[in-house]
Amino acid sequence: MSIGIWILGDQLCEQQAALQSYSENKKIPIILIESLRHIQDRPYHKQKLVLVWSSMRHFAEELQQEGYLVTYKFADDFLSALQAWVRENHITELRVMTPNDRPFMAIIENLALPCQITLLPNNLFLWSREDFQDWAKNRKRLLMEDFYRQGRRKFQILMDQDQPMGGKWNLDQENRKPPKGKLNTPPTKWFQPDEITLDVIAKVQSLPFTTYGKAEPFLWGVTREQALEVLNWFIQYRLPDFGPYQDAMVTGEETLWHALLSPYLNLGLLQPLEVIQAAEKAYYHYQLPLNSVEGFIRQVLGWREYMHGIYHFVDPEYIENNWFNHTQPLPKFFWTGKTRMNCLKQILSQVENTGYAHHIQRLMVLSNFALIAGISPQEVENWFHAAFIDAFDWVMQTNVLGMGLFADGGMLASKPYAASANYINKMSDYCKNCVYSPKERTGKNACPFNFLYWNFLDQHREKLQIQGRMSLILKNLDKMSSADLESIRQQAKKWRINHE
Repeated sequence: MSIGIWILGDQLCEQQAALQSYSENKKIPIILIESLRHIQDRPYHKQKLVLVWSSMRHFAEELQQEGYLVTYKFADDFLSALQAWVRENHITELRVMTPNDRPFMAIIENLALPCQITLLPNNLFLWSREDFQDWAKNRKRLLMEDFYRQGRRKFQILMDQDQPMGGKWNLDQENRKPPKGKLNTPPTKWFQPDEITLDVIAKVQSLPFTTYGKAEPFLWGVTREQALEVLNWFIQYRLPDFGPYQDAMVTGEETLWHALLSPYLNLGLLQPLEVIQAAEKAYYHYQLPLNSVEGFIRQVLGWREYMHGIYHFVDPEYIENNWFNHTQPLPKFFWTGKTRMNCLKQILSQVENTGYAHHIQRLMVLSNFALIAGISPQEVENWFHAAFIDAFDWVMQTNVLGMGLFADGGMLASKPYAASANYINKMSDYCKNCVYSPKERTGKNACPFNFLYWNFLDQHREKLQIQGRMSLILKNLDKMSSADLESIRQQAKKWRINHE
């Protein structure tokens, strides 16, 4: 039997299951493929394409330097590249680590190859899919907090015997400071593109189909060595103060104290446990603030693992969820960035330039706006998937549909994350330089976040009343005069018509 290994673009790790299954023999044929057809599913961000392809090319080069027999193919599609390579190398068994994304799994299942295909369990997450199924299957609720606590116990992270370090599992209440005064944020760890990356940038710039965003300046890391530099930089310069301002948004501050590790984790260049343990080790070694360390670890050990687990636990039809029956088309300004709302303009411009925005910008501005404006969840999810540098199917479905838009009716969020301009005004400086007033509910100067928010509550009151955490907010509707409420409805209606 002649064995070959296919390494996918988000499996760039020497410890990945397919490579490990035959690690004793480096003379086994290995293939990595850049497929043009695969990237035409949606108008992906140019920097996302550069990141993935450049990381793949660097990884292939590293494997070659270690003595592996690596073929790197530029192809129209996966099938033609694989068929030729399988025949050339007389391969009878093709080993692939199971992909994270369902659509890619379908690609593999539909391959007509003259050899056996063996799928090995994906080992790039702390929780296997089977482990998550065992945790979830008999539960009445699938709250992340419950899962996170189990993860802390299971992997013995920030634990004092059987109790959480400091006596509390979650220190989120300490991590919500608004950005007041001079923040003195640390610089970001960026990299200048090398020759390989410059070649990829040129290729992406010349693609004969629609993409999104700007390819340059491209400053992301593309190797494991660079990813480790970003991790070490975060631990040293950002983690100590990460907690208090992790929900803050500031004009001109694209990264604040955020880690910027998700692109590297999602490609396999970093492993979740090494990231978590690096933060935990720093906590003990340097007596770092527990709220910062716990807040960061919760994002990786809790949120990231939970989202991946949920994605594979729910039915494939999850993508079709639309609990509020929202059908408004995605406004063009999501793609162009041309809007008078300063908060959206700032963030959309940032995404266009870098492929990045931090989690509160994504949740409380972009997703919040899409939710209260009644935009189709599927169109919003497709935009997130295309626009963000760390986006994959498993990342975006549950994050956008479940957390951001409450389209699943509360399977993984305890309430819709809907908010008026008041939240954005409190947690950012965006409102200071906006033509709209965050304090006005209706009228020509009223911030759209305000009338859309109250219209959303009014429109979906019946459904929202069954969400326990919404009852207090809904009582505010009763305090409004019928004239005010009608004015809100009319202004929301007019806004929708103008943005179809």
